[in-house]
Amino acid sequence: MEHLLLSPPVAFLILLGLCWALSTLTKGLAPQGKMTDRKLQSYACGETMEQNQAQPEYGEFFKFALFFTMMHVIALVVASDPGGLSLQMGVYLGVTALGLFALLRRSPDESR
Repeated sequence: MEHLLLSPPVAFLILLGLCWALSTLTKGLAPQGKMTDRKLQSYACGETMEQNQAQPEYGEFFKFALFFTMMHVIALVVASDPGGLSLQMGVYLGVTALGLFALLRRSPDESR
């Protein structure tokens, strides 16, 4: 029985129940806020913000997100290689470096 209580799924369900009970018992202690029209406005350091109608361009963001993802995967693969820096790992790093270069190079259309 002791081992069953320590298994991760059972321990998770027990802690989830305890957290739910604690939350239910103490929610009356929290201050009750009033619903106002300013509650749903964006906070801008005390300044009034105008609605932004522009649609953001995420093209550059996705390039850098893919770059950092590739760098993390490279670091994980190199760090977990039991043979150290071998010829095979060197080839892998070289091919990946070429891929990163191709990802981040500027196309002729972007130079304008």
